[in-house]
Amino acid sequence: MSNFKPSDYDLRTVLIFCYHLKKNAAELHQMLVEAYGANALSCAQCYRWFEKFQNGDFDVRNEESGRPARKFEDAELQALLDEYDGQTQEHLAEQLGVDQSTVSRSLKAMDKIIKVGRWVPHELTVRQQENRGRNVACLLQTQVISPSYCDWR
Repeated sequence: MSNFKPSDYDLRTVLIFCYHLKKNAAELHQMLVEAYGANALSCAQCYRWFEKFQNGDFDVRNEESGRPARKFEDAELQALLDEYDGQTQEHLAEQLGVDQSTVSRSLKAMDKIIKVGRWVPHELTVRQQENRGRNVACLLQTQVISPSYCDWR
């Protein structure tokens, strides 16, 4: 037995061949199991494909699946935020014609968070980073001078 493992496309092409030879789905499934063993299509899959062929649909390519295509680009969302960055997710969703959860995912992907009613980048500016560094240094110095100052037990 060879190491050939047929793809689903290969097996579906075989289905068309057998359909035109007037084989039924059960016979074909048995032939596939004899030829390919565990790599054969299931009996239910054979029946589904035969039903499609009987309806005149002989396209054996995979159908599109998964998440639908995006209805807007992040640039559109960014343009709305540039106009006024205090808009709610619901208002942004309404303007873009999408669901609020879609806007939420896009804002998260853009690394935007809401601070004091404004959508801002999540990353800290250099000045904010320096301020945090000074605050930490100050707290550490206070801890060295008076250890009980930061003891919250």
